[in-house]
Amino acid sequence: MIMSKENRLKIGRENRRVARVNEILDLLQEECAEVIQAISKCRRFGLDEERANLVQEIGDVTLLVELLKAFELYNDKELRKAQMKKSKKLSKYSRIYD
Repeated sequence: MIMSKENRLKIGRENRRVARVNEILDLLQEECAEVIQAISKCRRFGLDEERANLVQEIGDVTLLVELLKAFELYNDKELRKAQMKKSKKLSKYSRIYD
C-alpha cells in the first residue's frame, strides 16, 4: 500500500515528537536523581550551605516538567487535580500543614 506524502509527513512529525518527549523524560529522570543528591547534601552539610545547589536542581526539574506540558503530555487541569490529591494525602498523613 502506498502512503500519501501528507501521511508520511504526519508520521514523521509524530516520530520526532515522541523522540523529543523521550529525551525530555530521560533528562527529567537524571535531574530528579540530582535533586535527590542535593537534598542528601542539604541534610548532611546544612541547608544554608547547599541551598543554592538545591534551588538550581529544582529549577532544572521544573523546566523539564514545563517542557512536558509544552509537548502536551499533561495540562493544567490534570496537574491541579494531581496536586490536590497529593495535598489531601499530606494533610492526612504528614505534619506539614499543622
